[in-house]
Amino acid sequence: MRRLAAEGLGTAMLLVAVIGSGIMGASLAEGNSAIALLANAIATGCMLYAIITVLGPISGAHFNPAVTLAFYLRGQMPGREVPLFVAAQVAGAVLGIWVAHLMFDLPVLQVSQTMHRTGAAQWFSEAIATFGLLFVIFGGLKHREEAVPVLVALYITGAYWFTASTSFANPAVTFARGFSDTFAGIYPGHIAAFIAAQIAAVFLAHVILRPLFDDR
Repeated sequence: MRRLAAEGLGTAMLLVAVIGSGIMGASLAEGNSAIALLANAIATGCMLYAIITVLGPISGAHFNPAVTLAFYLRGQMPGREVPLFVAAQVAGAVLGIWVAHLMFDLPVLQVSQTMHRTGAAQWFSEAIATFGLLFVIFGGLKHREEAVPVLVALYITGAYWFTASTSFANPAVTFARGFSDTFAGIYPGHIAAFIAAQIAAVFLAHVILRPLFDDR
């Protein structure tokens, strides 16, 4: 239960950062999307460093169904725990959305209407973003485990800028962002393709990264 609580809380805090910084950035940027995206990236990276450092010793700090699936494929997580972790992550993500809305005095229950993110380039970007995230995690665990929080935070901050999709790289985050009609939202009709690309990247990463980083 402590592990599930850590996964739910950590994912909720991640979405508070993603959505809250998107709302604040868009408000302060006055139409300048680059400034809003910069605020979004910095806040997300900072929160990732904090929650991975603090909650990592409890649950492993997945906060991401793609990461949970990757650990399962590597034989480092029991199959019976996977659906429990994913449920905690999704529930935490949605809760984080609602908390962010409350902080900015917005309607709690929303559906994204304006943020259309679709097309082959965006789907390919999500696959690359997810593959890169797993590359950083498993490479870090292999060579410098204590550096993983910094590596993940820096990677996601950078990936906001070098991917066409702004690097969701997380099925729980992708699903939850459909419930926020803000700068960081995603139109619900585009969620399934994003998640499919992310999951496909997990299996690709398993094939490529396990021989690279696993000595067994």
